[in-house]
Amino acid sequence: MAKLNIIYFSSTGNTEQIATFIEEGAKAAGAEVEMIAVDAANESSVDADFVAFGSPATGSEEVAPEMVDYIESVKEKLAGKRVGLFGSNDWGEGDFMSMWIQDLDKEDISVVGEGCIVNLAPDDDEKIEKCKEYGKAIVS
Repeated sequence: MAKLNIIYFSSTGNTEQIATFIEEGAKAAGAEVEMIAVDAANESSVDADFVAFGSPATGSEEVAPEMVDYIESVKEKLAGKRVGLFGSNDWGEGDFMSMWIQDLDKEDISVVGEGCIVNLAPDDDEKIEKCKEYGKAIVS
């Protein structure tokens, strides 16, 4: 059975909620899933068939420094792996996600689709379904 590790940083709980719906989607597609808060993650946390990283947009459309630092510490292990990216944003257009994808591309890390961005919380059927579908996409 393929394994997906979801490593995330969540300051208000929105990104963590997105992670739980991605987990549901991946499990529905037959994957084993482990959710790990980034402050509990270590180098072996990326030793899975698939990895997804979650971060809210912080500052002026930036990935949370906690996620940037963690990915920097494990990027050698990510080369050639399919990685999912997700997060929540508030006022911005979600530019942080396209910049995040570009940064990982430079490191030879391929991101699934355009990532998964939810404005604030995944609090309606459309947003929840979007998260679940992304979870399925990561593991297929």
